[in-house]
Amino acid sequence: MTVSAETTPYPLLPLLGRGLAAGGLAGLASGLFSLLLAEPLMDRAIGLEEKRAAAASGGGHAHAAEAEELFTRGTQHLGLVVTAVVVGLALGVFFTLAYVLLYRAPRHGPASTWKRGTGLACAGFLALSLLPGLRYPANPPGVGDGGTVTERQGLWLAALVIGVLGLVLARHLYVRGERAGHGLPARQLTAAGVVVATLAALFLLPDNPDAVPVPAALLWDFRVLSLAAHVLLWTVLGTVFATLAARQARGEGVQRDPVR
Repeated sequence: MTVSAETTPYPLLPLLGRGLAAGGLAGLASGLFSLLLAEPLMDRAIGLEEKRAAAASGGGHAHAAEAEELFTRGTQHLGLVVTAVVVGLALGVFFTLAYVLLYRAPRHGPASTWKRGTGLACAGFLALSLLPGLRYPANPPGVGDGGTVTERQGLWLAALVIGVLGLVLARHLYVRGERAGHGLPARQLTAAGVVVATLAALFLLPDNPDAVPVPAALLWDFRVLSLAAHVLLWTVLGTVFATLAARQARGEGVQRDPVR
């Protein structure tokens, strides 16, 4: 009986360990980036929101909110980094599961493993960060009516679902075209058309229900830094995971001859 590397499934547990390591490092890098660059903008936005609330209530509301503050800003800063690491770990697990489900078995050795890992990270950034972020850009904390939190979360979740479904469809049509013998430009154009249609579908969703009473320059800087944090998160995740997975594939001899 002949068993080829193409039909031998990925060992899940070693890959999960590598996914956790990649996700943890990605979350730490993203959290530190946000702490050092985006957090000062958050502090400014929170200060502006407190002044606006104080002006609207004659100063009493801001004083009460300040008295009821449970955590200092220093504690919140630490919580930002810890939360980013936890989110990165969870993302690393889901990333590994998606990798195994999509590719099922090693193919053509470490070079292909690297391409698959970084390619999946690019797709994840596009589906879960860039496309939803174009429809609902990030806003500084404290901005928005507390009564619309559930509505805003629902809209963001819908944007994530549409983004993922759009990328799944784009990949399906690309692979189907490859199997049908279509040329590379045709497959690329088809996938790009699906991505554009996905973005159009996102803009059919309702607008953000809340106004953003923040100076335009501050808002722009915050959104750019938020997107940059996502770029860093997915870059580190994909690069570290692909590097570790390729090393694992090389160590297991994925390029070996079929074993009888």
